[in-house]
Amino acid sequence: MAKYTVAVAGATGYAGGEALRILAAHPDFDITCVAGHSSVGESMAKHMPHIPQLANLVVEDTTPEVLNGHDVIILALPHGASGKLASQLDPNAVVVDLGADHRLEEQAAWDEFYGGDFYEHWTYGMPELITGKAADGSYTRQRAALPGTKRIAGPGCNVTATTLALQPGIAEGLVESQDIVADLVVGYSGAGKNLKRTILQNFAHAAGKSAAEASEFTLGFTPILAPMSRGILATVSARMTDKAKTLSDEEIRAVWSKAYEGQDFMVLLPEGTLPATGNIIGSNAAHLQVVTDRKAGRIYAFAAIDNLNRGTAGQAVQSLNIALGLPEDAGLTKIGVAP
Repeated sequence: MAKYTVAVAGATGYAGGEALRILAAHPDFDITCVAGHSSVGESMAKHMPHIPQLANLVVEDTTPEVLNGHDVIILALPHGASGKLASQLDPNAVVVDLGADHRLEEQAAWDEFYGGDFYEHWTYGMPELITGKAADGSYTRQRAALPGTKRIAGPGCNVTATTLALQPGIAEGLVESQDIVADLVVGYSGAGKNLKRTILQNFAHAAGKSAAEASEFTLGFTPILAPMSRGILATVSARMTDKAKTLSDEEIRAVWSKAYEGQDFMVLLPEGTLPATGNIIGSNAAHLQVVTDRKAGRIYAFAAIDNLNRGTAGQAVQSLNIALGLPEDAGLTKIGVAP
């Protein structure tokens, strides 16, 4: 079978570069076009020397004419840029937006957290997201919406870590919807190469789709840029419901275990072990843990992810694999880089 051809816009940025790194080793994709803005005409050998397979590619201008004609188009562009471009792209190509332009369903939420032109919502690219419960009690997931889709929206790295940490408790009614607190330590690549004063406003949006309507929840959300190149460690806490208070710690932990059973990239760590960013760098895995504070009446859920991989490009490739009918884990790993 011939490989799918791929064009990547924003190829010299952090997210675009991670997408290229993953796709270059993917058995089913062939990167045939890289596009940028200020780097047009420059060799990829200059910008991505760690990906020698791409050394002979030259950065082209980010235009529909350059991007169209490829089977897959990855948009790793600043917020607001991909929305303007997307309407001019081939409707038969699978387009993945790693930015924010197509991830929100409601304009009011967009206006509050981002501003500017509002664009249509695309299929949300978080396969493990719990979307409901089937009649037999099993979970339904966002994965079911991905096969065959032509437009995929990346959720964002911070909302990914927050959601994966706490969603089992929300799905099973173990935490109150009010007074959820998320504190995230984030590597500087999460802010992009062009750090702006508005970055905390963008980071402060953690309201993607969840197991219930976001309007039902109140969330205190604090991202903290840390002196590390990549990685997110999320600590998410919420008040225990009366139902949760009747359960033992082992029973609460079993809820998280059941929620992520069969989800190969989700790793619930052994009891007593907390996630660490150093263990997930370079992987599409999420390392998870849950504990209780009975005196405070709160559940604490933890998630460690690589913001560029699981949080952005890896999760996008995982969703792309599903959309195209490829093995979900093709080109991806849950093995981190150590030390």
